Amino acid sequence: MRLDADNSLGFLVADIARLLREQFNDTAQSVGLTLAQARTLLHLARNEGTSQVSLAQILEVQPITLLRQIDRLEEAGLVRRQINPADRRAQQLYLTPAAEPLLETISELGGALTDHAFAGFSDERRALALALLKEIKNNLAMRAADVRSGGSGSRSGREDPP
Repeated sequence: MRLDADNSLGFLVADIARLLREQFNDTAQSVGLTLAQARTLLHLARNEGTSQVSLAQILEVQPITLLRQIDRLEEAGLVRRQINPADRRAQQLYLTPAAEPLLETISELGGALTDHAFAGFSDERRALALALLKEIKNNLAMRAADVRSGGSGSRSGREDPP
């Protein structure tokens, strides 16, 4: 039996993610941002004080790629590096006050794109869609943790088919 890409969770999520990235990037460029810069700023806002290596892992990019990104953001006055007092070889990353207006802009752009994606949805259907996606994310995260710990990777007690 052939895979039906139109009804495959993986294909649908990948297509939605690609469309969101493309449309966000198009809009963000109008305010002088790239998607990579916006992602870096948002994740740094959630993880201030993290190292460049840890942030690269979060962003799923190579550390050298992030290094260049941080260099540009630092030159723009949006990010600052600080020596980690516990390990002088490591640097911690922090946002500067100049990043705050950009974070607000990124949030507004993301909110507008989300509203467009949910156009025609009632508040209830939108909430349900988000709740279901969160549940799928949690299921996959639990499975990944179980597989990493040497478990079978299946969720016991669930009757729903995969």
